Amino acid sequence: MIRAVIFDLDNTLVDFMAMKRQAIDAAVVAMIDAGLDLTFEKIRAHIDQIYQEQGIEYQRVFDQLLQECLGRVDYRILSAGIIAYRRAREAALTPYPHATATLMALMRRGIRLGVVSDAPAREAWLRLCHINYHHLFEVVVTYDDTGERKPSPKPFLAALAQLGIPPKEAIMVGDWAERDMVGAKNVGMLTAFAKYGDAFGNQNVSADFVLEDISDLLTVIDSINSSVSTQ
Repeated sequence: MIRAVIFDLDNTLVDFMAMKRQAIDAAVVAMIDAGLDLTFEKIRAHIDQIYQEQGIEYQRVFDQLLQECLGRVDYRILSAGIIAYRRAREAALTPYPHATATLMALMRRGIRLGVVSDAPAREAWLRLCHINYHHLFEVVVTYDDTGERKPSPKPFLAALAQLGIPPKEAIMVGDWAERDMVGAKNVGMLTAFAKYGDAFGNQNVSADFVLEDISDLLTVIDSINSSVSTQ
């Protein structure tokens, strides 16, 4: 019997990578317009390099870019980039198709909902609040809550403990096979790979179920729970 679903956030509930690309591109154009005398391609490549070194959630990427390219932080250029980034991010940050309807259907079935994300707490909650999902989840566990990232068992076990649900009665939905699927399976949860959000396309996926669309999760859970009820 499945009594709870735990979701990854980025590229599972929202298309984080598409949002990030659009926001960065908008910031680069704005910084060039504000006086950064470099080509779009050079700036974009430099930003990508910083993210590779510091992590995709690094909050001072434009500061570091300007320091390394200009030898100082030009606040006119920095501010133009930040404002353009924020505006583009807010426009692009939307749930995947059918995500809202799927979550509502799960709640009507009495399924309890949680999130386990490697994002910092502030960023995770900002994204959830922006798409008005913050009231849908009983539990949200971020990197700041455990100090460990998936596939460590700590985030999964923390979410399950707060829900009061044993691993065998929960299913994890995520797009990163190595972290989401492996980590959840190792603590005894069922796993559903969010193929619709797979940003890699070349992952070695070992999961109990593969979701072409987030709404496929309803069929999976209904099938599991109906088979249990008829035993």
